[in-house]
Amino acid sequence: MDIVDLPGKSRDAEILELRDFSRRLVRELGFMRNTLADSGLAPSAVHAIIEIGAAPGISAKELGHILRLDKSNTSRQVAKLEASGFVRRTTATDDARASELYLTDEGQKLRRKIDRYATDQVSSALRRIVPADQEALVRSLALYADALAQDNASRRDGEADVAAQITQGYRPGCIGDIASLHARYYAEHWGFGAFFEKKVAMGLAEFAGALPVDGKALWLYVENGRTLASLAIDGNLETGVAHLRWFIVDDVLRGTGVGRRLMSTAMEYVDARFHETYLWTFKGLDAARHLYESFGFGLAEAFEGDQWGSKVTEQRFVRRKR
Repeated sequence: MDIVDLPGKSRDAEILELRDFSRRLVRELGFMRNTLADSGLAPSAVHAIIEIGAAPGISAKELGHILRLDKSNTSRQVAKLEASGFVRRTTATDDARASELYLTDEGQKLRRKIDRYATDQVSSALRRIVPADQEALVRSLALYADALAQDNASRRDGEADVAAQITQGYRPGCIGDIASLHARYYAEHWGFGAFFEKKVAMGLAEFAGALPVDGKALWLYVENGRTLASLAIDGNLETGVAHLRWFIVDDVLRGTGVGRRLMSTAMEYVDARFHETYLWTFKGLDAARHLYESFGFGLAEAFEGDQWGSKVTEQRFVRRKR
C-alpha cells in the first residue's frame, strides 16, 4: 500500500523531483567518475573495500548481496582487488567450499584513505547547512534509504517466487498451452493464422516427445496447472551449437521478470554445453530484441521470408559463449 501525505505536491511531481535529486546526488558524490575518493578504483570496488573492512571474513556471496552485484560481477571484483593486493581470501573454517574475505595491510591503508576523503566531503557540505536542517536531512535520507531497501527486498522475494514456479521438462497440457499462447499473440499483433499455429504445435510435440535428451531442454512457467511462459533449447552436442526456440510469455506476466528469468536459466544451460546459440525472430518484435541483446545476442542476418506463413523480415540472432 502506498502512503500518500496530503495536501502537497502531486505524486508524479514528487517522484520526478526525487529522481532528479537522486541523479544529482550520484553525480556530486562522484559515482559517475572512473575512480572514487581519490582511490584509483571504480565506485563498486571502493564500496567492496568498505564492506570487507566493516565485516572481516565476509563471504563473496554476502558481499554481492550487499553491493547488489550478481555472482560473476562479484567474483571479478574480488579477483581484481585480490590481484591488486588489497584483499586476501582464506578458506572458511566451517565450509571448505566457501571462502572468507579480509583486507590486507594495503587494503586497510586504502580504506582509511577512503574514510578520510568521505568524511571531509560530507563535513564540508554540512557546513553549508544550518544544524536544524542537518538533522532533518539525516532523518529524511535514512527514511529514503530504508524505503529503497524494503522495495529491493520485496523485488527479490518476487524473483524467488518466479523461480519457484519455473519447471523443466514436459508437463501434460504444455504443448497445447504453448501453441495457444503463440497463436493468440501472433494472430492479434501480426495476423498469423492456422499455418503458424500448426507449425508451432507439430514442432513442439516432436521436440517434447523426445525429452529427456542431452543438450535439449524445455522450461515452463506454470500457474494453477497452466503453462503461461516457455523457452526451449534444442542443441547439438556434436556441433556445439544450440537453437533457442518457443520463447513466449503470456501478456498477464509482462513486467514480472518471468521472461528474463527464463532467459537467464537457458543461458546458464547453454554456456555449460555449447559455444554458440542462435534464434530466429523477425523485424518489429522490439521488446524481445532488446531482451536478446541484453543477453549477448547480435543480429547475424536478415531477409524477407515466409517460414511462419506470412511475409516478414526474418532475423537470425547469434550469441557466442562468453
